[in-house]
Parts: sequence; structure tokens; C-alpha cells
Amino acid sequence: MKKVLCFGDSNTWGYNPSTKDRFPKEIRWTGILQGKLGSEDTKIIEEGLVGRTTVYEDEKRPGLRGIDNIIKIFESKKDVDIDAVVLMLGTNDCKTANHTTPKDIAGGIDRCLDIILKYVPAEKVLLISPIHLGEYVWKDEYDPAFNERSVRVSKGLKKEYQRIARRRGVSFLAAADYVSPSSKDQEHLNEVGHSKLADIIYNKLVNMNVCCAC
Repeated sequence: MKKVLCFGDSNTWGYNPSTKDRFPKEIRWTGILQGKLGSEDTKIIEEGLVGRTTVYEDEKRPGLRGIDNIIKIFESKKDVDIDAVVLMLGTNDCKTANHTTPKDIAGGIDRCLDIILKYVPAEKVLLISPIHLGEYVWKDEYDPAFNERSVRVSKGLKKEYQRIARRRGVSFLAAADYVSPSSKDQEHLNEVGHSKLADIIYNKLVNMNVCCAC
């Protein structure tokens, strides 16, 4: 059985922008992807975490640095071969407190790839630049942890991630080319977004020979 690690933040975890709870498995893109791949042939390992960054520490919520988490995951799964990785991080790096540029965030994702590529060949890694933040995400009724500049930074991630993907020899996908955040919170995917993203990722994994179209 092939194992695909899906490593990301709240949009991988399945945060519901309407209820602030977690979408059920059949709604989350990871769960939909599992259904498409077939439970007997491929197992999706869901590793989404609300608030996760690439390398930036959240002073109010420690323990969310992706680079630390990914090391622990691979170390804990030494006896469980991971055949492929889908990596989608960067949204939380855009928060005002981090004072980041798109290039800074790409540097963080590059460091995460340093770890991943020790365990998984480049041709089996899919790097995804995340969806853009909504134009008004920074307003009090949404998420004031961001500011107006955060929106611009999120829109600059595609170019930087694409550059890293070419250099590293990993596959690349820009989520923002296909899906947008819900108007409910300007930050997270709704049910339709999860469904669309699952389809796009599935097709990409087929092209990468991670799985076969049946």
C-alpha cells in the first residue's frame, strides 16, 4: 500500500469557515482524495494543523513550526515508508507579526523541503503554493492577525514557490489558480473549494505516477 503524507495548515486540517469546527472527512480535500485513490491501494496520511507555519514561531501558540513538526513525523514513521508528500504551507507566515516577504516565506518552505527530500525522492513531492488571502481578511470581523500587506504577500508566493520547485525538481501546483477563500472568513476553503482542490491534486498525483487513474 502506498502512503501519501499531506502536510499543511488549517486548510489541510479542514477548518470550516462557517462553523469554525472541522469539516467531516468526506468534505475535506484530503478525505475526498482518499476516496479517489482507493483505500486498499493508497493511504492518505492527514497532517494538517491550525496555525502551522513553515519556520516562524507564534509567541502566543508555540509548537506550530512546520519544520519541527515534519522532522518529528518522519522520525516517528521510520518503520512506515512514506511514498509521496503533498506540502502546502505559507498562509500563516503572512501574519503581521512575522514581517515576512514572499521570498522569506519561500525560504521557510525550502527548509521544510530539506527535511522531506531526505526521506522522499523529489519526483514524488508536490509543492503547493496556498490560496490567496481575501482582500479584507485583516478586518476585525475576520482575522486581525493579518494586515493589508499580508494579502499582497500571499499573492507573491506562487512565483517564489515555483522557482524553488524548479530548482529542487519537485512538482508544483498553485492552489490560488483554482480556488479562493470563503467570503465567510476570507481565509479558509469552503466545501466547494475542498472538492475542487481534491480534483486538481488527484490529477497532479496521477501525472506524477504516485497513483493510477482507474
